[in-house]
Amino acid sequence: MKSQEVFIVGLDIGTTKIAAIVGRRNEHGKIEILGYGRTESIGVKRGMVSNIENTVQSIKLAIEEAEAKSGVEIKYVNVGIAGQHIKSLQHRGNLIRGNADDEIAQQDIDTLINNMYNLNMNPGEEVIDVIPQDFIIDGEQGIKHPVGMLGNSLEANFHIIIGQTAAAKNIYKCVRKAGLEVVELILEPIASAEAVLSEEEKEAGVVLVDIGGGTTDIAIFQDHIIRHTAVIPFGGDIITEDVKEGCSIIKKHAEELKIKFGSALAGENRDEEVVAIPGLRGRPPKEITLKNLANIIQARMEEIIENIYYEIKNSGFEKKLIAGIVLTGGGAQLKHVRQLTEYMTGMDVRIGYPNEHLAPGCPEEMASPAYATGIGLVIMGLQRYESEQKKRTRKEDPIPSQPASVPNQPVQKEKEKKDEETRRRTSFLERIQRWFDEGSE
Repeated sequence: MKSQEVFIVGLDIGTTKIAAIVGRRNEHGKIEILGYGRTESIGVKRGMVSNIENTVQSIKLAIEEAEAKSGVEIKYVNVGIAGQHIKSLQHRGNLIRGNADDEIAQQDIDTLINNMYNLNMNPGEEVIDVIPQDFIIDGEQGIKHPVGMLGNSLEANFHIIIGQTAAAKNIYKCVRKAGLEVVELILEPIASAEAVLSEEEKEAGVVLVDIGGGTTDIAIFQDHIIRHTAVIPFGGDIITEDVKEGCSIIKKHAEELKIKFGSALAGENRDEEVVAIPGLRGRPPKEITLKNLANIIQARMEEIIENIYYEIKNSGFEKKLIAGIVLTGGGAQLKHVRQLTEYMTGMDVRIGYPNEHLAPGCPEEMASPAYATGIGLVIMGLQRYESEQKKRTRKEDPIPSQPASVPNQPVQKEKEKKDEETRRRTSFLERIQRWFDEGSE
């Protein structure tokens, strides 16, 4: 198959929306969006599946719309995983090599990474992802590329992401019931970071804050290394709930009010600015001052930012984040949220748009921070495919690695299992696949 025909599908299963994005890399290295589908997410709460059937229906609708717009049949997807059950920790692993005179090979690193998947976890929890930060060879620290070096002892500092097994299984089950196959489960803040952060920011030190509907996801990078990830169980939905309660209106009107007139700074609104909400069934319209609306939003937004700042301090990298904070996700579109974040943290803040990776002519809607995760999933899916293609080329393997939407994927999966049980990010997914396949027999 020609490389230009390769297309990847990112499936963002969020609390507010489910988005399926079909993309490919063009000859200039940019992401070309072939089609996308979006539906309201009615079976997900705070990033976790709460109703299987509703979620399956929403996924099917989003996929059908993406297929209709792109003109391609979708079978394989890269799925984002998030939710309040996600947490992370730092861990150091080590490997004593049999022969110190042999060069360190990729297989040694794969073995070290695979060992991390076997760490003892609390009941119901499992390692979702293992990200090497730096390596230590015979006590020599700060090595980033150990392949080809000599040494007896190989150690590595790892960033380990942990999640509830049941939550991941539910996501996987929904995708499979929608008639799709999961190529990869990717942590959503890492996908968003891929879409909106520059390499310079990752090197200088930056905090990626993805304000979604149910949760706010955080990823901290410094010296090109992911240093800290966290999930705050508050997002745009809780602000809508506050507006609903505070103004005594229905949720639909509260959401519209927040989007059209909402502000994170009450001081920016004058007392006389008023908006009228239609009354319920024969009742007179309800008048709400924009200052009162902003007061409600600001109170909750301050709480979310306090939690973000706590995580920044908790990471130990507060003084090393030269590039400050990048806000993305649907919640980053709230008026004055950048100014409030700057005021409360004392750090530089910008809004992250995924448009720098997009090819000209992409749908305008795709350049919104709300689609950062979905576009990030496509970018990471393409990176995975391209790296596997390079591995296959080096091995002169006659069976090519298939992209996220090519029919021969199961053949390739079988070969991968036999050849390389230790591939990063497949270990957890393979366990879920085995569980699902055994349970459906």
